Amino acid sequence: MPHFVRQALVAHKLLDDYRARPAYQQNDYIGWIDRAKRQEIKEKRLQQMLNELAQGGVYMNMKHAASRKDF
Repeated sequence: MPHFVRQALVAHKLLDDYRARPAYQQNDYIGWIDRAKRQEIKEKRLQQMLNELAQGGVYMNMKHAASRKDF
């Protein structure tokens, strides 16, 4: 995992939410963020991942019932 991604997950207290996702989702998020060529796109993708982890029930802008959070 790139250092900046781990830093963001820790800073937003989302590391446990990230680790609770299936391995394929973890890998998809990291690869998707890391493949961006421009830094602003990496940051935009990172923010989307953070938002989805915080919200729950969403994966790559699609509904994902297994990760839904019931508050």
